[in-house]
Amino acid sequence: MTHRVAFLVFGEVTLLDVSGPLEVLHQAGRLGHPYTPVLVSPRGGDVMTSSGVALARTMVAADAGPVDTLVVAGADRLAEQPPEEELLAAAAVLAEGAPRIASVCSGAFVLAELGLLDGRRATTHWRHARTLARRHPRVHVEPDALHIRDGRYVTSAGISAGIDLALALVEDDHGANAARQAARELVVFMQRPGGQSQFSTALVTPPARTDLLGSLTASVLADPAADHSLPAMAASAAVSTRHLTRLFQSELNTTPARWVERVRLDRAQQLLLDGHSVTSAAQHSGLGSDETLRRAFARHLGTTPTDYRRRFTTTRPTDSSP
Repeated sequence: MTHRVAFLVFGEVTLLDVSGPLEVLHQAGRLGHPYTPVLVSPRGGDVMTSSGVALARTMVAADAGPVDTLVVAGADRLAEQPPEEELLAAAAVLAEGAPRIASVCSGAFVLAELGLLDGRRATTHWRHARTLARRHPRVHVEPDALHIRDGRYVTSAGISAGIDLALALVEDDHGANAARQAARELVVFMQRPGGQSQFSTALVTPPARTDLLGSLTASVLADPAADHSLPAMAASAAVSTRHLTRLFQSELNTTPARWVERVRLDRAQQLLLDGHSVTSAAQHSGLGSDETLRRAFARHLGTTPTDYRRRFTTTRPTDSSP
């Protein structure tokens, strides 16, 4: 039985918010799990996206018929000003009978404006999270998650996170193996964990103000498994351990040990997602032992490496070096 998915689009919609999830559903259909996508817009007809590519022959919400899932796409303008009434009206019609309602990026603003996210956890693109929380204080905004499910509502972060969301929907409907097969066809991860940060440590680390610390952090990011103890880093930078600790605190607002651990945790996560065993990930990330890896995962991610690998890898674990 086919699953009908309505994509609510509108002028200046972000193309990848629509095309990314659509391609996931297309691949699932090729693998024997059919979806019927329906493009809906407030006025019907052709809709021009923000990239200048038109989405053709959309229909109005009243003609869409029953849908199993509603996906509201995003656009920057939704965070800049409240959604227009005709867009809200179309969303309300589609949401009324949909068992599952999802949003990509700033599409969450449409759901929030309708009050559908009141008292619920939700996310959006990191750049718009503060605006969403300020405009809709009854929504529990989590700015750093890739996607969040709360009841029948699923919200996702910016743009490419819509692919992760769509893979999660396929998994809900047809199981993890179907989602893995679709992900392999698309040459993407099975899906990045919904609670995984939108950023790596490298992306959230502010630029070092000194060449000394900039060079040192770059060397850690390039080879997390090397010796990056405080004495070793201080010797490499030709400064005292006390001075290096002060630099990390003043420029990065953390300690050398905490920052190195986060870099190594990022590397371990990637190794596990690539199919490496827990032991291999511990060794090649620089965390060293299985127990150290488990403690880091529990402290920062609230899960175990084994559960993380079991849920999100698509290949058999290997002990080979990365």
